[in-house]
Amino acid sequence: MDAPPEGYRRNVGICLINSSKKIFAASRLDIPNSWQMPQGGIDEGEDPKVAAIRELREETGIASAEALAEVPYWLTYDFPPDVREKLKIKWGGDWKGQAQKWFLLKFTGKEEEINLLGDGTEEPEFGEWSWLTPEQIIDQAVDFKKPVYKEVLTVFAPHLQ
Repeated sequence: MDAPPEGYRRNVGICLINSSKKIFAASRLDIPNSWQMPQGGIDEGEDPKVAAIRELREETGIASAEALAEVPYWLTYDFPPDVREKLKIKWGGDWKGQAQKWFLLKFTGKEEEINLLGDGTEEPEFGEWSWLTPEQIIDQAVDFKKPVYKEVLTVFAPHLQ
């Protein structure tokens, strides 16, 4: 796998679909009216697919999922200046944005498994969750993530029909 561009935080994104081909999204606690698909940092030396499964469990409590596909290249987005400043303090590093490896996972469990308190290892990030259409995902995302979301949904489109 090629390396992500310099200056970007290594990250994974998870496009989780249910049996109806709807996509899991959750509302951020720190950005009102902003919904996103689960994502998170890749630990040093960690395989991105392992990171995706770990992040999904940490953020949503979901362990019942199987990998269907992945975007074969890194996708990047830049942080707006105010977000970059906040994250510099939170993460202790100055990143231009995130370079993401995206995975398509199929939810194989029961909805009772979904718990936005996560697995208890991290602070909760989300307030509520829903299964959305690709159009709703794009519509509800923060502006700086929309180009990446459009690309992800284009790559995974054959699985979303």
